[in-house]
Amino acid sequence: MSDNTIERTRTAVWPTMHYRDARAAIRFLTDAFGFEVAALYTGDTPDEVVHAELHTPGGGGVMLGSTRQDSVIADLPSGTGSVYAVTDDPDALFARATAAGATVVRGLEDTDYGSRGFTVRDPGGVFWSFGTYAGS
Repeated sequence: MSDNTIERTRTAVWPTMHYRDARAAIRFLTDAFGFEVAALYTGDTPDEVVHAELHTPGGGGVMLGSTRQDSVIADLPSGTGSVYAVTDDPDALFARATAAGATVVRGLEDTDYGSRGFTVRDPGGVFWSFGTYAGS
């Protein structure tokens, strides 16, 4: 392995975000994008999500929780963020996302760098881009 080769055997980067209604965000992400809940820890009430880990069908995932003052990202407005994820079938995922109520920011399109993808916004305000470009 050369010094410029990255071994990709585990998820080493986890986008994190917080939502005013983390339970609704989790439902949306599973319905719209096919995420699977891998871990869910609640707080003092069942509606408070202290930590949730969602995996994507193609590998990788995100972490999220309810907006809390004791969070290290408490100074960020809830629903702040932008995530890009690779998909083999952007057309089917776009149909699924829009059927689940995602707000279309950029419709399905082919790019000049060979990707096909789209960008939507979830009900909490986070931007989600999906495309066939998997990086170099």
